[in-house]
Amino acid sequence: MTTPDPERHPPLHAPRKLKLATVSLAGCFGCHMSFLDLDERLLPLFELVAFDRSPLTDIKTLGHCDIGLIEGGLCNAENVHLLREFRAHCHTLVAVGACAINGGLPALRNAMDVGQILRDVYVHQTGLGAHSQVPNDPELPLPLNRVHAIHEVVHVDHVLPGCPPSADAFWELLTAIMAHRAPELGPRLMHYD
Repeated sequence: MTTPDPERHPPLHAPRKLKLATVSLAGCFGCHMSFLDLDERLLPLFELVAFDRSPLTDIKTLGHCDIGLIEGGLCNAENVHLLREFRAHCHTLVAVGACAINGGLPALRNAMDVGQILRDVYVHQTGLGAHSQVPNDPELPLPLNRVHAIHEVVHVDHVLPGCPPSADAFWELLTAIMAHRAPELGPRLMHYD
C-alpha cells in the first residue's frame, strides 16, 4: 500500500457524498460481483457514496471522482487509455484483485507470441475462408505484446488483493478510506478462488 501524494491528491472533503467509480479492464468481472456481495451493507454505503462511471450504473463517462476501483490488468491500448483517464480523474486509485495487481490469469499469455496467436486463430484455424486474415480495424483495440499490472502504467494509492477480494475486504478498504485511515487487510480478509 502506498500513501497518496498530498500535492497531487488533496484531502477528501466531507460530509458530502463521495463519488465512487469502478471499471473492469482485462479480467473476469469477478471483483465487481464480489463487491455486490456486500449485500445489506450496500444500503449504508449508498448513503455515503454516489456512483460515477461504473457497470453498476451503466454511466459511460467519468467526471471528478474521489475513489476509483480498477479491476483487471492491461491487455490492449483501450485498457491503457481508460486507466490513465481514471488516474487523471480519481483522487484515490485502488488496484482491485490479482489481475489489476499482477496481471492475473490474462497474464498467462505473456509467455506466448501475440502475433502468432492471432495468426493461428484468424488465419490458420480449420474451417476459415481462403483469404482470412487477422482483423485490422480502427474500432478494434490494439493488443499489447503482454498483459501489464496497472501499477506499471500509473500510480496506485491502494491495493485490494484477492481473486476476487472478499466483500469484507471491500468494506474494510472503503470504510477506511472514507475515515482517512489505513485499511487493515489482514489474512482473515484475503480470499482466492
